[in-house]
Amino acid sequence: MSYTIRPVAPADAAHLAAIYAPYVEQTAVSFEYVAPDVAEFARRIAGITEHYPYFVAVDDATGLPVAYAYAHALHERAAFQHCAEASVYVHPQHHGRGLARGLYAQLEDALRKQGVRQLYACITAVRHSDPYVTSASIDAHHALGFETVGRFDACGYKFGRWYDVEWLRKIL
Repeated sequence: MSYTIRPVAPADAAHLAAIYAPYVEQTAVSFEYVAPDVAEFARRIAGITEHYPYFVAVDDATGLPVAYAYAHALHERAAFQHCAEASVYVHPQHHGRGLARGLYAQLEDALRKQGVRQLYACITAVRHSDPYVTSASIDAHHALGFETVGRFDACGYKFGRWYDVEWLRKIL
């Protein structure tokens, strides 16, 4: 399979919302309880792209988005302007094909040009086997050059259980 990475377009909202919804509804990867509808997803895209890069990976065979990554403000205070937080989501049928790596390469290049020096990721972490989350995202981020810089214990509650989050950082 081949893919093209390009900037997000407003017309991508429905496809990206569909990629994200199972992460909300079936996993603890997202701490949202209700998946955003297409209108809300479009609003989020518009808000993020005012200041930060947002990319999609498109399956060349179908022309449809199958993964996406974006950055947003780490914190609203002015002194944080040289830091950003990133998120990446890949449709399960396209896992293991290097899409996160390709999306992050584009994202990091755009962020460097924007003057961002440190990129963070906040990822749900587990201490034991769990049906709603694995260590795959943390492992993938480590493989991409991120390092763990902190852990917030039992800070998220979903599916009747408490989840930790790990903060990872990559110096750009």
